[in-house]
Amino acid sequence: MSQPVRIIEKKPIPTEALMLHGLPDVGLVGLIATSYIISELDLDEIAYVDSDLLPPVVVLHEGLPHAPLRIYGGKNIIAAISEMAIPAAAIHPVMRKLTDWAQSKKVKMVLSIGGMPLENRQDIKEPKVFCAASNRDLLDMLDKKGLNILKEGYMVGPQALTMRYCAERKLSAIVLLAQSFYNYPDPEAAAVAINELAKITELKIDVSKLLEKGEEIRLRARDIMKRTQRELTHMKKSQEYDLPLYV
Repeated sequence: MSQPVRIIEKKPIPTEALMLHGLPDVGLVGLIATSYIISELDLDEIAYVDSDLLPPVVVLHEGLPHAPLRIYGGKNIIAAISEMAIPAAAIHPVMRKLTDWAQSKKVKMVLSIGGMPLENRQDIKEPKVFCAASNRDLLDMLDKKGLNILKEGYMVGPQALTMRYCAERKLSAIVLLAQSFYNYPDPEAAAVAINELAKITELKIDVSKLLEKGEEIRLRARDIMKRTQRELTHMKKSQEYDLPLYV
């Protein structure tokens, strides 16, 4: 019986690297931020995800076909992005496979970037970024570096499963969630997330070009945002507005 999700490696995979996840989510924050980092660091495509659980889609770049869910890499970094919304029915096996693969490559830390829906986002000039971690030591490190800790709340979607599966496997993981529009591409939130990333990694990325291209990104990302919104509804992403009962 074939595996429900496979990762096809195209080039040598760096070991003991930092792994970024930038998958379609609220405001496409993670996808925009991670795609920009890939471009700025000129990372190569090193692998892709294949599964019958995913829609029959290829992405054309300069006339050549690519899998929508791809993994890029350089000397000390790996980055996974998806140019299509991952169906709610596929999100568990896809995230489980990405986590198992990361563990097999001895990834030193998984860092997932996403958005946190904010109802009055249009009134906020500079969004805040909140973070969570898979273990207490990482959480203490984030606190010492002055990052905002998400102490109570729900997490839904790719970031939730990253946190869950990494914690189960004793794999270090951090989630960065930037306040963002729920159903509108938010490159400004992505830029703020990249700046926060610099506080906890060696990645120093100039976000000026990202901000300059903000309107262009919003226009180009409208369709994937619509498809992502439908899948987020199936995942009950709006539940992140709620507070959990904890006594």
